[in-house]
Amino acid sequence: MAKSNVQATRRKPTDARPLRLQVRGAHRPTPTFARITLGGPELAEFGPMGDDQWFRLFLPTGGVESLRHVPDKLTTASYARFLLVPAAQRPVIRNYTVRAYRAEGADGPEIDVDFVVHGSEEAGDAGPASLWAQSCAEGDEVAIIDEGAIYNAPTGCSLLLAADESALPAVAGILRDAPRDVTGTAVIEVPDAEDRQVLDEPVGVEVRWVVRESGACPGAAALEAMTSVPVPDGEVYAWVAGESDLATGLRRHWVRQGVAKKQISFCGYWKADAGH
Repeated sequence: MAKSNVQATRRKPTDARPLRLQVRGAHRPTPTFARITLGGPELAEFGPMGDDQWFRLFLPTGGVESLRHVPDKLTTASYARFLLVPAAQRPVIRNYTVRAYRAEGADGPEIDVDFVVHGSEEAGDAGPASLWAQSCAEGDEVAIIDEGAIYNAPTGCSLLLAADESALPAVAGILRDAPRDVTGTAVIEVPDAEDRQVLDEPVGVEVRWVVRESGACPGAAALEAMTSVPVPDGEVYAWVAGESDLATGLRRHWVRQGVAKKQISFCGYWKADAGH
């Protein structure tokens, strides 16, 4: 992750040991996303928190035997040891959000994970997680380590939420689990009009979808749209995640508008190419 205040706001899991899971299903809900369902006996040890709960995902791009290199706990020291394993022999690590959790799936507990997919193996313009999401099959194994949730709104606050497509699963979870009487505005930027989804937002929260123009810098449209939203009177909690400049730009804007820094959670999930 790029710039953030995750460590200051994160709600941590009580047990963050690695869990070995298997693919239970996969489909494309919209043009930009692949939704992968994961399950397995070890998911019974997972502690669902809701909101924007995220985890480290270990993908066995070097073969399923590479998962034996997943550390028991992910610390600075264990990560350094992990990097000593040749790249071709260790799994790829990426961060993802729990899009949905079901305690009673078809074969026990299961979670849905939405991957932003782009490019192809033939063109050589897709990352390893995108390639995996486009080609995984039922029964394929992965590992996860739970990292808890970043969203931590005090009771009674109005909400300001902003995201690009990489943080759409997170803001979807926040809206789903928010108190039904909360008010506010959520701005979500997507690259395709068909990426707009039906969300379970409280009736008092306005969801504004922004479709990014072709060739535009990711996050810029969401930044512009949210800066035009007046900060509500009273207590406010603001949350933004996605492209790094979107996250840091909105944090600066909200602080200038009088929102207390402790009432802002921001996280840069990724950094757009300088050429954008």
